[in-house]
Amino acid sequence: EAIADLQDGAAIMISGFGDAGAPAELIQAVVDHGATNLTVISNNAGSGEIGIAALIKAGRVRKVVCSFPRMAASHHFEQRYRSGELELELVPQGNLAARIQAAGSGLGAIYTPTGFGTLLAQGKETRNIDGRDYVLEYPIHADFALIKAERGDRWGNLVYRKAARNFGPIMAMAAKCTVAQVGHMVPLGEIDPETVVTPGIFVKRVVQIGAAPVVVAAA
Repeated sequence: EAIADLQDGAAIMISGFGDAGAPAELIQAVVDHGATNLTVISNNAGSGEIGIAALIKAGRVRKVVCSFPRMAASHHFEQRYRSGELELELVPQGNLAARIQAAGSGLGAIYTPTGFGTLLAQGKETRNIDGRDYVLEYPIHADFALIKAERGDRWGNLVYRKAARNFGPIMAMAAKCTVAQVGHMVPLGEIDPETVVTPGIFVKRVVQIGAAPVVVAAA
């Protein structure tokens, strides 16, 4: 229900650093949904048989934008990439975060030193600023962001669990529709405003994962 309006050709940001912070249930919902020709923006291209790897195995992904496409057991990515079925845009991890954050902050572009003088800078505008060379990089936007948080309320205010926080907060700001899966749905007011990491204004839907998943439209 939370991703029912996902369309073919959509760009999807998926949080996670390895398994930490990866919204496994939401990714499986995309597999079950059937949308195809997707662009997946994430730190990695999946491994094993679940998560992003399952999306790639099902032939739903056209392009991957990530920092680490080859992890242990990334055989589905490697097979489809080598066969030419899958396009890869390789982005250094810091640049990936900075470009996503730029999208969420409404910036037109950023200059970064990372990648200057390498293959990753070919064809891109460069500039010397105060004696240091930079590469012009553009923001990364998405139609959907699928993220995972520890707790949330029905307005979409989110708190994360330690390292599982990773890309979730900036991805929530950079997508047209952010869907958050949470382990615990708490009443309004139970989360101390001082501890909220992602304010509900950036979250459209919250899914409580449990024996009987509950979907709440946050905005």
